[in-house]
Amino acid sequence: MFGKQIYIKRRNALKQKIHSGIILFIGNTESPMNYNDNTFHFRQDSNFLYFFGLDCPMVAGVLDIESGEEILFGDESTMDDLIWTGKQKTLSEKSATAGVQKTFPFIKLYSFIQQAIAKKRKIHYTPPYRGENKIILTDLLSKPVGQLSENASVELIKAIVSLRSVKKDEEVQELLLAAKAGYKMHIKAMEMAHPGEWEQNIAGTIEGISYAEGGLPSFPVILSQHGETMHNHSHLNFLEKGKLMLVDAGTESMMHYASDNTRTTPVGGEFTQQQKDIYDIVLKANNRTREMAKPGITYLSVHLAACETIVSGLKDLGLMKGDVKEAVKQGAWALFMPHGIGHMMGLDVHDMENLGQNYVGYDDEVRPIDKFGFSSIRMGRRLQKGFVVTDEPGIYFIPALAEKWKSKKINTDFINFSTFEKYCNFGGIRIEDDLLITDGGCTIIGKRIPVTPDEIYNTVNEKIK
Repeated sequence: MFGKQIYIKRRNALKQKIHSGIILFIGNTESPMNYNDNTFHFRQDSNFLYFFGLDCPMVAGVLDIESGEEILFGDESTMDDLIWTGKQKTLSEKSATAGVQKTFPFIKLYSFIQQAIAKKRKIHYTPPYRGENKIILTDLLSKPVGQLSENASVELIKAIVSLRSVKKDEEVQELLLAAKAGYKMHIKAMEMAHPGEWEQNIAGTIEGISYAEGGLPSFPVILSQHGETMHNHSHLNFLEKGKLMLVDAGTESMMHYASDNTRTTPVGGEFTQQQKDIYDIVLKANNRTREMAKPGITYLSVHLAACETIVSGLKDLGLMKGDVKEAVKQGAWALFMPHGIGHMMGLDVHDMENLGQNYVGYDDEVRPIDKFGFSSIRMGRRLQKGFVVTDEPGIYFIPALAEKWKSKKINTDFINFSTFEKYCNFGGIRIEDDLLITDGGCTIIGKRIPVTPDEIYNTVNEKIK
């Protein structure tokens, strides 16, 4: 945990943004893998972590806007708990580390909320994403599960987004720790990228680095020779010379701040000319994003600039044609990159995404665009100092998508489908760095993972020279 004054300050800032009522934070519970006593690794709710810091299950926090009162609800350890998990701090001891003075048993939360509802007080809560917490909220609020998300407090969501979006110095230090571990994961993956290696062996090895560094993987490892599949969690293939291995992986610090990086490595370390041509375009788009990202610019405009780089490069290779700016305007880039240039990152690898992407990545000024490709842009709003965003352009060759566009005559003024056919077995390339927005620009968080073709070749072959 950080020092308790940090959590007190965060809660006070939140209370000042909410007009009236009660703010309710339900911490996560243990989640069974296959029976109650065999659970997944515990991961606390990020909003609860941000405002209370307590990384333990079955605790809830309440902030009373009118009275200013703060209460933690939880249960003391039983003898069974002591036998199986060892001696634990008391609830009062835990609450003291968060700067909260008043505690009650968890069961008291039900009568507390019911009394507030009887007085017609507004109960502010965030959209639940875990089944266990949906059940708790259903019992607390007497609302059907299907209505919980739609009745979540927009006022609270906007307040949380405004606070969590800007990362403070202590948070940046945690992000740097996650980046350091993430760097080790990607270096190891590159070192193992040789013909005959099993994808699962690489994925398991780098997940082990995450655990050894003290944190859970920030998301399930994406590692595959079939990089054209955006979130490919299958690791069943053996690496083949001439293929590309895409690895999208990250870890959490011990306080759950995330890293998220992607590197695409040719098996054996050396790109074919065709692969290098595409790789160079993606790297240019990645660097252009980093050069443009600064306070005051919308990330939507950065995305479109990166798309101009991609379209221009693909036009030079004969894969696209026509006016570059018009191709970008019409979304023709989405055949090759059907996603956005990046997303927010912090306590969540896709920071605060459970609160609703329209509140996190957009605002009243920049609104989502309901059009293929554009609709997958997670982050469009104007950047501010302290934001942390990913920079992850890619080029993918998805034959089924190209066939659909060709048959429906989508963007035929900009796509050379006959040339596309020469790339049907190419796969995909993505390059992803994590950026901290600074006073006049941005900086990559942590040491940059090898990214040029020469750096990648040297890393892959370091062990066999």
